Amino acid sequence: MIDFSLPEETRLLVDTVRRFVETEVQPLEEEVELTAKVPADALAVTKAKAKKLGLYAMNMPADVGGGGLSCVEHCLVEEEFGKTSDALIRRVFGQVYPMLMACKGDQVERYLLPTVKGDKICAMAITEPGAGSDAASISTTAHLDGDEWVLNGTKHFISDGDIADYVILMALTDKQKRARGGITLFLVDRGTPGFKVARTQPMMGHRGYGHAELSFEDCRIPKAAVLGEVGGGFKLIMQSVLQIRLAHIGARAVGMAQRALEMMRRHAGERRQFGQLIGDFQMVQKLIADSATEIFGVKMMVMNAAWDIDQGEDARDKVSMIKVAASEMQGRVVDRAIQVFGGMGFSKDLPLERMYRDARVTRIYDGTSEIHRMLVARSTIKNGLQL
Repeated sequence: MIDFSLPEETRLLVDTVRRFVETEVQPLEEEVELTAKVPADALAVTKAKAKKLGLYAMNMPADVGGGGLSCVEHCLVEEEFGKTSDALIRRVFGQVYPMLMACKGDQVERYLLPTVKGDKICAMAITEPGAGSDAASISTTAHLDGDEWVLNGTKHFISDGDIADYVILMALTDKQKRARGGITLFLVDRGTPGFKVARTQPMMGHRGYGHAELSFEDCRIPKAAVLGEVGGGFKLIMQSVLQIRLAHIGARAVGMAQRALEMMRRHAGERRQFGQLIGDFQMVQKLIADSATEIFGVKMMVMNAAWDIDQGEDARDKVSMIKVAASEMQGRVVDRAIQVFGGMGFSKDLPLERMYRDARVTRIYDGTSEIHRMLVARSTIKNGLQL
């Protein structure tokens, strides 16, 4: 039997994050949606408060300045993050990628520590016009010329790519080997000659931060700019992305759905039509019951996989299942909430309209639902259902 009991300090942390999101972060959402920008003055104050409370870069180990949370604790915190917009999560609490723990030598002082402190912003440059879910099919290349790597290629849909101080770039160093030792990660500073932000791509949702096209044309970087080992980039990405998917999609989806359900619950107990509360109508009750049931199911999936990761077990299949279940669940729950609110749910006066748009992309990024279903099917056919 899995023991989900939590230390008192963990419960206090989760409660602190919940209150902080509700009182400090959610009030900024409307301005972000209206202006497509996070207000600089309010952000400075809110981010400083988050840092003071130890709420910045909580996914990173304590010995580099992070929160030092277990995977279960991290997912519980990310669940609360999911109750606000992605732009505000990134700016207030930090988007710090765990593969930065592969930094060595002066990379630690130059990239890892300033990013954990919130003094630098990092972007992950993987996706290309011809390489989405199939990350190993990238065409961006890197070759050694003396003591420098020469980069050539294009990336797109790069979150924070327009403002990042540096990017973690995935490039081919051996076209024959590709995922089997032919892909390498590089740390590339903004302003490096040959590295350009081509444009910021307009998106349906996730307003408040950029999704940029990046180009690299004979961009020269030092030989020591490799993150990890030459040829070890794909493995490092795959090791890091597991907990990212679980926390950023699985746990955050639960949080967003919980917020939508709470809005439904309150509205059903207040709104009257045809002389009675709409919560007395069986069809409205079905929308609420189905939502509560699905949220509970996905949350238990997230906690189970997080527990496995904390025990050092392989949770890849479970995380693929969660990627599908969580991303599709949150879309259905938010859609039901809009239905319960009727015209008001469709209006921009409520956050549901924003949540509806934001939820849609989670079925696409970090591997589409179709790709993850394929991975689960292949594993199940080969090994049976491993729970």
